[in-house]
Amino acid sequence: MDLSIFGYQFMQNAILAAFLGGIACGTIGVFVVLMHMPFIGVAMSHAAFAGALLGLWLGFNPLIGAFAFSLLAAAIIGPLADRGGLSPEVSLGVIFSFMLGIGFLFLGMMPGTRSAALDLLWGSILTNTAGDIIVLAVVAVIVVGLVFTFFKEIQATVFNRKIALSVGLPATLIFYGVLFLAGATVTAALRSIGGLLIFSLILNPASAAYQLTYSMKRMFILSAVFGVLSGWIGLLISYFLDIPSGATIILTSSAIFVLAAIFSPKRKVKQLEEKEATRE
Repeated sequence: MDLSIFGYQFMQNAILAAFLGGIACGTIGVFVVLMHMPFIGVAMSHAAFAGALLGLWLGFNPLIGAFAFSLLAAAIIGPLADRGGLSPEVSLGVIFSFMLGIGFLFLGMMPGTRSAALDLLWGSILTNTAGDIIVLAVVAVIVVGLVFTFFKEIQATVFNRKIALSVGLPATLIFYGVLFLAGATVTAALRSIGGLLIFSLILNPASAAYQLTYSMKRMFILSAVFGVLSGWIGLLISYFLDIPSGATIILTSSAIFVLAAIFSPKRKVKQLEEKEATRE
């Protein structure tokens, strides 16, 4: 195995991007799992992809378009859920289908080669620039910093949003904040993972962590660790087998989830409860 590759700048950038993206996506994923909003990653990733394609089509930085569309999606999902009488899951499903249509419309209207668009669709962590790393670092610091600072408020809101509101906690603000942070995280990791795959890196590590602990604090830590491991292992597999990095990262995160589910203490407890129920 030739380890000299780790001396090259592009590989160092990729390793750092996997670390930062894994932390950010893993942390946001805890909200997605505990608030029962699996569609949030799908909706935000397709919104970011559509915005990035608009940027490529009109000739401006695709990350700006991705960020704008992600924030727009977050700004629509919140009011739809709060005032439209729709559940967050339904609102996310509507946004997902709309952004998917917009994204492929922009893709079809793009002139000439679409290689840059396909890179955003499937992801290419080996092409991350210093600018991409800075964006990922800023988003990761903001996400982790806010979770650390407002952990008790977040915990109460995730447990029961209505009760949190009744005791004076800014539960609505926290809910909107989660949506905006999800949009920012998806945008920052778009080039590394790809618009079609990034929701899996948000959902899988957190789902794996959920299988292994009853503590929300430990769940945040485990999810971030699983996100980083998914990125690093997937990156190595991608490089040495010469296959797409986004796919290997997601497959690695899926494998981690399967292992967590197999060895989950919650699964064993459920099996014991089912046995007790059958005896009765």
